[in-house]
Amino acid sequence: MASKSVNKVILIGNLTRDPELKYTPSGTAVCTIGLATNRSWKTAEGETKEDVQFHRIVAWQKLAELCGKFLSKGRKVYLEGRIVYRTFTGKDGLQKNMTEIIMEDFVLFDDRRREGGETGENVEEAWTSAPSTAVNAETDIEEAPSEDTEKVDKKKVKETKEVKEDVITDDDIPF
Repeated sequence: MASKSVNKVILIGNLTRDPELKYTPSGTAVCTIGLATNRSWKTAEGETKEDVQFHRIVAWQKLAELCGKFLSKGRKVYLEGRIVYRTFTGKDGLQKNMTEIIMEDFVLFDDRRREGGETGENVEEAWTSAPSTAVNAETDIEEAPSEDTEKVDKKKVKETKEVKEDVITDDDIPF
């Protein structure tokens, strides 16, 4: 039995460009994005230094389509994936090496609505207005819920919002 190994990447950074969504000849969606991460430290002299790293991120299938729809340049994003090293022959005939991160999941951190206006589609509304579909990004297996499940989920959301409004009063605030 072979020993287990782990290839897991977790990054938090800002998108350096808008996603580039394309389709392969067989119709599979592929999306590439650029992500910048940075770290800062102080030298022995007290000077602050900063190091910025740029990463090439690739998403496939349904996840690629979601990236194309919800991501845009400048957005802060948390992503999980795995690192891949590729070798290919460039247009100049030379052998090239490339490091990519194959995205397996992402979460948007910033909310553009707080910045004084909506620059894109409201993500929350898009998720609630579209039919719910569970997607496994690695295998592209879809499981569509029944109509009863969708109705129950929407009722729970409405009930939760109403309960939150009723629970918090001025008397509950400690100061």
